[in-house]
Amino acid sequence: MLKTKILLAAVAVTALASAYGESGLKPDAKTVKAVWRDSMVAKNQAGLDRLNQTALEKACSNASDNVASDTEREQLRQAATNSVVYPADGKFLGDWQRGEAIASNGKGMQWSDDPNKPNGGNCYACHQMSPGEVAYGTVGPSLRNYGMRGRSEAMLKYTWAKIWNPQGYRVCSHMPRFGDAGILDEQQIRDVMAYLFDPNSPVNRK
Repeated sequence: MLKTKILLAAVAVTALASAYGESGLKPDAKTVKAVWRDSMVAKNQAGLDRLNQTALEKACSNASDNVASDTEREQLRQAATNSVVYPADGKFLGDWQRGEAIASNGKGMQWSDDPNKPNGGNCYACHQMSPGEVAYGTVGPSLRNYGMRGRSEAMLKYTWAKIWNPQGYRVCSHMPRFGDAGILDEQQIRDVMAYLFDPNSPVNRK
């Protein structure tokens, strides 16, 4: 049934594009959105509610991957900054070994994942971290020797906020909003922080 619906949706999109292409006209946004939404199917924990965009997602969903209005961009940046929740007890660092496991875990929130198990951070999809890791993404900068930046309060807060909601530093950033979107909980973020800062962590060792 699922494959049939996807196939029918693909046929509908192709037919729509063909029809408008021959006429020289472009389909309106409402028509495109309707066809797009109809091609989606809720399954397990992946519900159709994920299609409902936030103001940030709407503003960043464009070809330029940026917000055209300086005023709107600043409003979104400020909202992201205000969304950051710092540890009430002031403890930013957890266990680096648990943090390593979180960073290398790419599971969580997909329809095929167990919702009763904690999400991973999948950090290696975008960053180099441990020197022993042979496969990593390059969308984000290398985080090797991150702990050399020191553990000043400013540095700890910067890193925490970057993980919690990176939109506060760059609106339309491709980095996930781990804390703000509920991907990782507070303890998990503490552990990832330790993985980045602890001198015994592979991140900070040759």
